[in-house]
Amino acid sequence: MDAVRLLVADDHAVVRTGIRSLLEEQSGWKVVAEASDGREAVEKAKQIKPAVAILDITMPGLNGLEATRQIVENVPRTQVLILTVHDSEVLAQQVLQAGARGYLLKSDVGRDLITAVDALLRNRTYLTSTVSRLIMDGYLGKGPRAGEDGGGLNGSLRLTAREREIIQLLAEGKSSKEVASVLNISVKTAETHRANLMRKLDCHSVVELVRYAVRNMIVEA
Repeated sequence: MDAVRLLVADDHAVVRTGIRSLLEEQSGWKVVAEASDGREAVEKAKQIKPAVAILDITMPGLNGLEATRQIVENVPRTQVLILTVHDSEVLAQQVLQAGARGYLLKSDVGRDLITAVDALLRNRTYLTSTVSRLIMDGYLGKGPRAGEDGGGLNGSLRLTAREREIIQLLAEGKSSKEVASVLNISVKTAETHRANLMRKLDCHSVVELVRYAVRNMIVEA
């Protein structure tokens, strides 16, 4: 029987090593690729077509949410499990809307990672227990419904996929020339996107763009 092929993406090598160790304790599971940022994760997913891609949600260059969208579009048979430190109902719903099938808190990885990956391999959705309770409380009227708290990633939904990529790169301190190089577009196009973003978000400086990106969890503070 062929091994279950897995991809692990996190910008911290020690985290990738730990996750690989847990996964490869399972008979027949093999981590066939690692990535240190979202863009690399997408490219490796296209190349190796893993059964499951395990992505950190906050990675440089292209975050886990945007990487999920691109993997789902380009490698539809790959199931995506997102790892995060945020136990947010709103964020979990955005992750699922992006096409991921799983949402796991990093604090629960040691206990629940294998269960989560196994669920995805069985074409089931996996949500970390805290988020499951938050969502259930929302449906039962015990807590805020998704979109009512004004936080999380809801504010970034009005941006296009390319705009979300560009705002992350700008928030990480890249110039228009560097953005153009990363995205393989002209400097003029990058500058046009930047101007459109400033206007659309009513931002008057890059500092305000950074604040927007942090507030909407596009980048970490």
